[in-house]
Amino acid sequence: MPTRRAAAAGLLSATFVPLAGCGEAAPRAAAAAAPPPRRPGLDARRLAEGVDAAGRLPQLRSLIVARDGEVAFERAFRGPGLDTPVNVKSASKTVLASVTGAAIARGELALDQPVAPILGRRVPAAADPRVRRITVEHLLSMEAGLEPTSGANYGAWVSSRDWVGYALSRPFVDEPGGRMLYSTGASHILSAVLTAATGRSTLENTRAWLGGPLGVEIPAWTRDPQGIYFGGNEMALSPRALLAFGEMHRNGGLHAGVRVLPEAFVRDAWRSRGGRSPWTGYTYGLGWWLREAAGHPVAFAWGYGGQMVYVAPTLGLTVAMTSDPAARGVQGHVQALHAIFDQAFVPAALHGA
Repeated sequence: MPTRRAAAAGLLSATFVPLAGCGEAAPRAAAAAAPPPRRPGLDARRLAEGVDAAGRLPQLRSLIVARDGEVAFERAFRGPGLDTPVNVKSASKTVLASVTGAAIARGELALDQPVAPILGRRVPAAADPRVRRITVEHLLSMEAGLEPTSGANYGAWVSSRDWVGYALSRPFVDEPGGRMLYSTGASHILSAVLTAATGRSTLENTRAWLGGPLGVEIPAWTRDPQGIYFGGNEMALSPRALLAFGEMHRNGGLHAGVRVLPEAFVRDAWRSRGGRSPWTGYTYGLGWWLREAAGHPVAFAWGYGGQMVYVAPTLGLTVAMTSDPAARGVQGHVQALHAIFDQAFVPAALHGA
């Protein structure tokens, strides 16, 4: 049986047909550092190959490629336009992690803060006592130790009358701070923590701390039976909003000279924790998946069906993609997106002229 890497490489080589070419407010940074030297643009042939391969994927809806903040290519191949918010699925977790970073910067929360006292009566009386050891960081890094509510357990969880209570009532399958256990329930608990700690909804906080500074639209999305905004799914952002989000992180938390997130939080979010996922082989930081491409670190947000934001900071490369989440063959499609990024866009950055 071929490996995932080999399968993705085969799909990419079969797909590529080269083209002729593609041709409330945050404080400002205390001092603007001298801009880094401009790197060369993307290699036109490799960029064209990647664009062509992407356009041949029937599930792909949009693609934006940027180098050092300059858009090298953008197109809505099919479906909604580049300024239309779409469901980014679990990429919502990455956005929520940034909202948490903004709350930490404002003194509303701390990474090492236990969440049970914040939630108060939201914690079920029968919950395992270890719940009181779970911190904000454990939720962000998927190291809470609770049995996940994703995968086979997802349906029963979102059908329950109390999503927060249900997630906190799951049995422990590891200790808090142990291995990475991907769980949408962990992100939703975090949404409830943000709501309780700030006295404002997750929607209000997201609009004030991210949407406003980035100049992007953030529509209201799904809430649980108690009115808590879904903390790990269903958020809607446009492809251009996803790019702005990724670029802000590539710039260490700055957008247009405005400090949106502390640089230290951005860097910490890209530090691996909890070991490798047994399903993907990737590591996880604070709301970001982490891996390498051609020896360069890559952080990426990943939503079901192919809602992606890739950031390769050492290459100055940011790529946003949206896809049809209802189409079949989701796993193969996502592997194809990884392959296009690794085998076309990363080389285009490495060999820019």
